[in-house]
Amino acid sequence: MLELRPSCEGCGKALPPNATDAMICTYECTFCEVCALGTLRNVCPNCGGNFQHRPIRTRAQLVKHPAGHEVHPISIDTVAHDDFFERYRDTPASKR
Repeated sequence: MLELRPSCEGCGKALPPNATDAMICTYECTFCEVCALGTLRNVCPNCGGNFQHRPIRTRAQLVKHPAGHEVHPISIDTVAHDDFFERYRDTPASKR
């Protein structure tokens, strides 16, 4: 089950469970759409994977399975990510 992390790991923006701009990678690294598609150019700085919009959990399911509360570190090392991105620039996510 997804943790539904509460904020962007890039800029710290709040991403409540119903946020339509929350994006995650396969390891559930969580970024807002601006950071994921803009700053990070759809390459996760942690695993090299791509991002997808995080699904919305219904209110009824949130009662049974609440969203996570643990805030992950806020940081994007843009210099390191630029080097990382260069390795994947021309490689589709399915072939990385």
